[in-house]
Amino acid sequence: MPLIRLKEINMAQVTLKGSPVQVNGALPATGSQAPDFTLVAEGLADKSLKDFAGQRKVLNIFPSVDTPTCASSVRAFNEKAGQLENTVVLCISADLPFAQARFCGAEGLENVKNLSTLRGREFHTNYGVEIADGPLAGLTARAVVVLDENDTVLHAQLVGEIADEPSYDDALAVLK
Repeated sequence: MPLIRLKEINMAQVTLKGSPVQVNGALPATGSQAPDFTLVAEGLADKSLKDFAGQRKVLNIFPSVDTPTCASSVRAFNEKAGQLENTVVLCISADLPFAQARFCGAEGLENVKNLSTLRGREFHTNYGVEIADGPLAGLTARAVVVLDENDTVLHAQLVGEIADEPSYDDALAVLK
């Protein structure tokens, strides 16, 4: 009988209001090439990482814009990263594109692009943000990944407490 080797599964642990939550995968390492992805944009159109070629990218990854912390991160990145040249902020969540657009429209947020994990679920594990257990299982953990114009990872942060905001200053410092 042939020996079957199981693929090693990387896991991280974060918390949700103090309770441990397992996260599958590993964030892309600083200096590595970011994995390609295809997610769902406005109008249910597929958008890939390649669609943003030549631009610096801030991937603001979170569970749902319908939570206060997630909404705050979208507002903050809209304000802060909107002031940077040749930089696009991609807000990535499980929310449908209609809900993402409604939120940004109601808030007057024009400096972010929304992408949904409705399709392209491999993004969860390729970017190390798949919540594996707890009440948010199946959604993405809160993380920020910053890429240069060539999709090289400049910064990656998996936020240790899902209810906390990411370090905006650390993420944006690599773009100055």
